[in-house]
Amino acid sequence: MNAIATIEPVVLPLAMVDGARVELLCVVPDGKPREVVYWLPAMGVPAKHYLPLAAALAARGVAVALHEWRGIGSSSLRAGRHCNWGYHELLEIDLPAGMAAMRAHWPQARPWLGGHSLGGQLACLYASLRPAEMAGIVLVASGAPYWRRFRHGALVGFACVLAPVLAALLGHLPGRRIGFGGNEARGVAADWARSGRRGRYAAAGMATDFEHRLAALEMPLLALRLRDDWLGPAASLDWLLGKLPHALRRHELVTPDDLGGQPADHFSWMKTPDAIAVRIAGWIAAHDTALAAMHRPDP
Repeated sequence: MNAIATIEPVVLPLAMVDGARVELLCVVPDGKPREVVYWLPAMGVPAKHYLPLAAALAARGVAVALHEWRGIGSSSLRAGRHCNWGYHELLEIDLPAGMAAMRAHWPQARPWLGGHSLGGQLACLYASLRPAEMAGIVLVASGAPYWRRFRHGALVGFACVLAPVLAALLGHLPGRRIGFGGNEARGVAADWARSGRRGRYAAAGMATDFEHRLAALEMPLLALRLRDDWLGPAASLDWLLGKLPHALRRHELVTPDDLGGQPADHFSWMKTPDAIAVRIAGWIAAHDTALAAMHRPDP
């Protein structure tokens, strides 16, 4: 990691309605920020690993709140046979609590929702549930896990069948051991695998028609694809963006040249995130200018 990884965030402790506890990491720019990004990590990645990205955005005047997934990092819970959850808890308990804390911490700032990999998918699902809570969505190295949209689709499809079976047998998905995500709850593994097998989003315990809600979503969306990202190939991102026909989409490709020679893959960009931050901050600023022009009184 580069030097900006050492930045000390403001830590906001959160207590969920079901007793779960977690820390929200907030990175503050100089002065009062006009914009704030609520950032959702990839599956199994602790929030602290996005501090370099948060610092790079803060250097450009954009505040950042880093969400911590249930069961990861500072979370008081760990997935196991007697401790389980799925997208339902992530979308209807944890994210509303974190978003509320962010708004209370920066009441004057316009909120944006961003995410990496699975975080990007869940950002879209959350936005479809509560579109009034954010000005737009940012996706980095994200895309739908639908097995037919990958070069080695049969292997991805097999993983989507195996993951929930393995999680049911062991009480959780041992992501650390198998090299995929963190130690994930059975419910998260099942919800993720369902979208991978069927190409459609649904969550156990939620009657929500996500496909209908995503199709109706109208807001700005920036999608940054990493050129060499086999976990988020173009076809996977296109499948996800296809669910959002009314979003005001901007789709950009990030190459190794943009990252100072670092591989443009699923995770390496996190070590040198400045180019990603430049694009995000520039896109937000452009929308800020457009909104200001729309609300400027006629001469």
